[in-house]
Amino acid sequence: MKIIDEEKINSLLDIKTSPEEIREILFKAKEMKGLSVEECAKLLTIENEELIAELFATARKVKDRIYGSRLVLFAPLYCSNFCVNDCAYCAFHVSNTAGRKKLSMDEIRKQVEILQEMGHKRLLLEFGEDELNCPIDYVIEVIQTIYDVKKDKGAIRRVNVNIAATSVENYKKLKAAGIGTYQLFQETYHRPTFEKLHCGPKANYDRQLGAMDKAFAGGIDDMGIGALFGLYDYRFEVLALIQHAEYMEKELGVGPHTISVPRFRPASTVNFDPKYLVSDQDFLKLIAIIRLTVPYTGMIISTRESAEIRRQAFKIGISQASAASRTEPGGYKRGEENEASSQFEVNDHRSLDEVVRDICEQGYLPSFCTGCYRLGRTGDVFMELAKNGGIHEFCQPNALLTFKEFLQDYASVETVAIGEEVIRKELELIKASLRKEKLMEGLKRVEIGERDIYI
Repeated sequence: MKIIDEEKINSLLDIKTSPEEIREILFKAKEMKGLSVEECAKLLTIENEELIAELFATARKVKDRIYGSRLVLFAPLYCSNFCVNDCAYCAFHVSNTAGRKKLSMDEIRKQVEILQEMGHKRLLLEFGEDELNCPIDYVIEVIQTIYDVKKDKGAIRRVNVNIAATSVENYKKLKAAGIGTYQLFQETYHRPTFEKLHCGPKANYDRQLGAMDKAFAGGIDDMGIGALFGLYDYRFEVLALIQHAEYMEKELGVGPHTISVPRFRPASTVNFDPKYLVSDQDFLKLIAIIRLTVPYTGMIISTRESAEIRRQAFKIGISQASAASRTEPGGYKRGEENEASSQFEVNDHRSLDEVVRDICEQGYLPSFCTGCYRLGRTGDVFMELAKNGGIHEFCQPNALLTFKEFLQDYASVETVAIGEEVIRKELELIKASLRKEKLMEGLKRVEIGERDIYI
């Protein structure tokens, strides 16, 4: 099966529609069964402010019905920026000779301790592609080291990984090491643009696109895809992302666990002049459209975006967000990032505590949950629960339990006050049941010092 049909996508970029047809598609989207590529393309034509408001309102309803008020938080950990590729948009490109760094295991431990002291429980590991300086055995050792680090009541409970496309055997090693989600972005699905912007092993478009098939063959059933918006026409990228998701679901039996929507950000050693920058309005629009088209998929936003854009994105589709990020190896030991060795400029510089408090003020429930990974609710099992809305029955209690831990162990006085109010309101919304009894019991156990309780 062909994964990306560029001819079809290009034909859909000129598609015509009417307000009445747009409203019919939005009505269908409320059923939470997803939309076709053609319907997605029609939503991308929306420019009328009234229709955009209707799009956002529909996306918010769908997101709330599947994910509720939960927002999952994580941090990236950059382990090595050695890279043999010369990608035009990335500060890790091989022609950047400044600031190369590969963390030792002792440095990994120190970084993880800092992240634990913030309150993080989930990490996304980032590595440049370099078989000499960053072989798969190094990646595996990093994962094992992270899981072994325990500081006070802190622990990293799930490690997700972003490494370059690799072999089935290497994916088997990642699976055996206990990763959660394997994440890899196509960057741009437009083949001519992809080949123009990449130099090195990553310049192989088909190697990049086929990575999810190999990861699945290696036993990994939780996979995350994405595009770097700004490299090519965002409408093309959205439609290609949807085609990729459809392919995965049909051929692998498992759609993407997450779809990430990073926008290009400048870096000190990058001279790339993007011709397809995405406006804030179009960025929010594409988030809402992806949410409606692939409703079961978690959507990730990073600290590339400002606090205000993140707030708006949370309402219409985003379910996971990084917080207090550093984008250079060893970055968590300093107050400010070293621009020469950072992958890109961060836009949201707030601490985890500040992000958590802001999330609470917006009416959302911060979550550090990792229960599904450890109870086997991954791959097709997770997909089935997400599609019928059943995942809420597990994620809501686990979000409350992990948030209670954060308030007990790491939060400021101001965050504790508003956080406890959020928990109180969320408990009021849960009807009396055995599930609620177990949750109340778990919260009491957290209060007296027990940790890592999940359903």
